Amino acid sequence: MALIITDECINCDVCEPECPNEAIFVGPEIYEINPDKCTECVGHFDEPQCVQVCPVSCIPVNPQRVESKETLWQKYRRLQGQLAT
Repeated sequence: MALIITDECINCDVCEPECPNEAIFVGPEIYEINPDKCTECVGHFDEPQCVQVCPVSCIPVNPQRVESKETLWQKYRRLQGQLAT
């Protein structure tokens, strides 16, 4: 699963620097998450760091990007350049 930032975001700037995959970026109105880079911190931390620091709890799982733990691990390895081709 990838995470998504909802329109409840207050642009507090705390989530972006916490993302180890640099998946979070400033969008036109609020922060956004690139689902191709989001691993829910699999490979880095036990829990998504953006969710941990968000003061308004506006970062749920994106229901349109349901991914298994194994898929998240594969994405992590690909992003780290460790996936064999």
